[in-house]
Amino acid sequence: MLRSSWTPGQDHGRSGPVLVSVTDFRLDRITDLPGVYRAARRLVADWPELEGAHGLWLWTVPTARRCGAVAVWRDAAALHRFIAWPPHVAIMRQYAGRGTLVSTTWQAAEFDPVKTWSRAQAALRSGRTGAL
Repeated sequence: MLRSSWTPGQDHGRSGPVLVSVTDFRLDRITDLPGVYRAARRLVADWPELEGAHGLWLWTVPTARRCGAVAVWRDAAALHRFIAWPPHVAIMRQYAGRGTLVSTTWQAAEFDPVKTWSRAQAALRSGRTGAL
């Protein structure tokens, strides 16, 4: 599994409870992976401007045609604003029907990067992302 470096958001460093979201996009065709990666990098470029975003890691397993993100949010409202954000909506529409998207969330009392990544990675490796 390849992982990007941490991309901090506006709430990076803020203490208190967080919401972690993990997405796992399993593409039908490997040829779609470069486009999905470029689209994700475009979203990440604007990440520091997103209200309520602590930050995120992008991840991929190219040989398995899988990619996604582990994103940390202040709360569910911040996550929902991102989901409805027009650049995100456009990308989701562009790749609709080209694979299977599974996601999950959990809450934590504080953001701990090591614990967060470990839990997300274990779920992604086991294929349990929809069951956390």
